Amino acid sequence: MSKKDDTFDDSGAFDDAAFDDMEYQDAADRVIDALLDRVGESAPQPRLEATRRAVDLLGDPQRAFSVVHITGTNGKTSTSRMVESILRAYGLRTGLMTSPHLRRLNERIELDGAPVSNAALVENWNDIQPYLLMVDAELTANGDVPLTYFEALTVLAFAIFADAPVDVAVIEVGMGGQWDSTNVADGQVAVFTPIALDHTRRLGSTITEIARTKAGIIKPAASVVSALQLPEALTELRLAAELNEASLAVDATDFALESNTVAVGGQVITVRGRAGRYEDLFLPLFGDHQAQNATLAIAAVESFLGNGEQALDSDALAEGLATATSPGRLQVVGTAPTVLVDAAHNPHGAAALAAAVTTYFTFDRVACVVGVLEDKDARGIIEALDSVVDEFIVTQSDSSRALNADDLAAIVAAVAGPDRVRVEPQLAAAMDEARQYASETEKGAVLVAGSITLVADVIGLAEDERWMQ
Repeated sequence: MSKKDDTFDDSGAFDDAAFDDMEYQDAADRVIDALLDRVGESAPQPRLEATRRAVDLLGDPQRAFSVVHITGTNGKTSTSRMVESILRAYGLRTGLMTSPHLRRLNERIELDGAPVSNAALVENWNDIQPYLLMVDAELTANGDVPLTYFEALTVLAFAIFADAPVDVAVIEVGMGGQWDSTNVADGQVAVFTPIALDHTRRLGSTITEIARTKAGIIKPAASVVSALQLPEALTELRLAAELNEASLAVDATDFALESNTVAVGGQVITVRGRAGRYEDLFLPLFGDHQAQNATLAIAAVESFLGNGEQALDSDALAEGLATATSPGRLQVVGTAPTVLVDAAHNPHGAAALAAAVTTYFTFDRVACVVGVLEDKDARGIIEALDSVVDEFIVTQSDSSRALNADDLAAIVAAVAGPDRVRVEPQLAAAMDEARQYASETEKGAVLVAGSITLVADVIGLAEDERWMQ
């Protein structure tokens, strides 16, 4: 048996004595493996009791810090990252939980703007593992499923934030809201990005049903901040806010994006916030939708720091936005030709991506490498992208949930026509074809979209083949 095998005792907890002469990387890999052994994110359990029992045994670490809780269909991660960046610019110690990750699980849990260290990951796992096993045993005894991957990950994130300790944690919902495991935390501010149809098998087949589930993150006396919503979604948010005696501020009424102008490396925005007007802020992200996300983030921070009644410090706000990042969201990962990756995985996100490509770039030829997961609206995604793409190269990611490339190609051909579709199941070959096609003109580009798993695989490929910018 190797030292690596000796690192964990029979209960699955990390053995400090065996760890002394080992690298944290190996131990962290074992933590990740232990999480992956649990029921995956594709099969979330619509329950809160299991996570609540685990945090209760740990002394409720999620109550050791303030929380900004963020849900919606699109823009959650970008908005979360902007909120965290602004709060950190104010001098607060921050935690950030987002999902999914691109390259490594550590990315999902950040402290002060950086992925959690392997050491902190391992040490906190060692602390919580006995309690997770206790809850597993109780659930199994009652004929229920043990804690899932995301439930255990949520508990781990809360433990890491409490141990740090952080002043405030920005928490992105995994799926929905009401029964999402992150909802054991009480957000002082509940933030809603645009709500659209997605995860319909889990959340409901209508906007009303999905909005009602997401509105479950609204807690008594919270401040609620919402992007512009469809009427039926806003109705659900208003009802939930009223029932919880929570305030509600809505985009275009209580705050608004006044202007955004394309700039080198991003855009310049002017925002009317809840409490102040903020002019000429540089945002290093592309897309009108990112300007809207920034507007929502500003209103959320105003709500957190001053209950929406005190204007933000202009220097801190400018610093927070200027240093905000959103990996995998309209990110340039290669040049000669330009390679853009975007995590758009539903029609709403794909439409925002298409609009951004035409507004922020001047490409004369676009090859789109596309791969979609089985439970997504592939046709809707292709219809949204069709007008900005010259040729589709259909492939698939390494995910077990990836739609077969041939099946996806049939869907793409039905929308774009068979003469604009190539099929290459192997991602490396698909990217080679796309980059070659784009290189045939002076301003050609490759667009990668359809799923976060595809984006992650392409970023890894770009790093391995050394054409990443």
